[in-house]
Amino acid sequence: MWCPRLAWLLGGRYGSAGRRWPWLPRDPGPVLAVPARCHPTAPASPRCAWQLHQDHLELRYGSTVMRLDFVWLRDHCRSASCYNTKTKQRSLDTASVDLAIQPQAVRVDETTLFLTWPDGHVTRYGLEWLARNSYEGQKQQVMHPRILWNAEIYRQAQVPSVDCRSFLETDEGLKEFLQNFLLYGIAFVENVTPTKEDTEILAERISIIRETIYGRMWYFTSDFSRGDTAYTKLALDRHTDTTYFQEPCGIQVFHCLKHEGTGGRTLLVDGFHAAEQVLRQAPEHFELLAKVPLKHEYVENVGGCHNHMIGVGPVLNVYPWNNELYLIRYNNYDRAVINTVPHDVVRRWYRAHRALTAELRRPDNELWVKLKPGKALFVDNWRVLHGREAFTGYRQLCGCYLTRDDVLNTARLLGLQA
Repeated sequence: MWCPRLAWLLGGRYGSAGRRWPWLPRDPGPVLAVPARCHPTAPASPRCAWQLHQDHLELRYGSTVMRLDFVWLRDHCRSASCYNTKTKQRSLDTASVDLAIQPQAVRVDETTLFLTWPDGHVTRYGLEWLARNSYEGQKQQVMHPRILWNAEIYRQAQVPSVDCRSFLETDEGLKEFLQNFLLYGIAFVENVTPTKEDTEILAERISIIRETIYGRMWYFTSDFSRGDTAYTKLALDRHTDTTYFQEPCGIQVFHCLKHEGTGGRTLLVDGFHAAEQVLRQAPEHFELLAKVPLKHEYVENVGGCHNHMIGVGPVLNVYPWNNELYLIRYNNYDRAVINTVPHDVVRRWYRAHRALTAELRRPDNELWVKLKPGKALFVDNWRVLHGREAFTGYRQLCGCYLTRDDVLNTARLLGLQA
């Protein structure tokens, strides 16, 4: 009953160093069956069989057993009257579908499911399409392939930087950069002219720049011009930025334009790698960090800057259908008063937070990089935590935030899974 054509559904991996996030177990619940009618397809296709139930079609295709609701099957029809193939948009009015609808006839051949509805309309589905797009198929896939890393894994991978000219002028250079960024959550561009204007051109190559309370492009010095510890010479512990936004910024760009002094190395930690260690060692901690919402807050009254931002969400954010982690919101500086967690949960949350913090602070997870003029760093702020060591002298950085949707859009247009 195994179908070679679906082997890719079961074999999704990120490379020898990487891991895929497991999916949460699901109880399919009782099957509401009419008198059992199990229909194998034609003898030439023994890997597919189907059975009608009261409100859904159960379809086994290779290793995937799909339970397809009749309303879902009618709603997703790709016929010319129901779906515009030019705009890739649904034409069918979903609210017009009878919630008690049942097909009058069902037929399956080697590649296609055919359903005839009470009004005579015929819907056709490719079995491969159903296997990819059904709930059961999606549970076996990942949205974003990644290679999880600690410092040694990243160094051994010898991930190359991309030259600025190749990045700006060729699709090949841009694609190489984006592939590195998607897999590791960080990527470097070399030989960038050390000015804010050239850094802006670099950023706009892959995304729309996200303007925030810090402006569009910003200069970053230790003049305490903003109400933030980052605008000092002090060390900064690992964190993600803008946790106090309802949607934290997706990508951050750093470019060191000048440093006349010592120290100031940048710290990078793969938060997803640390979270996976928590999942392996204490899944109850992972589950709690993914469920309990917290407030993060930014209050600023410095000069002409007056802001009060509040963002709410759990430390770990996962897709509910496959438990794939997609966002970590970790910033001990900006976490607000914990008043969203009841007494009988809060101590357990502190234990879970301590377990994650211990992993994030493991020395072998720390990648230290000395930023220098001409070398721009792109960081996935939903995944990779950054920090810095204390420094002396004058140090000036510029950078910006990028809209995540536009970065992923650029990657997909170049043929990458994102």
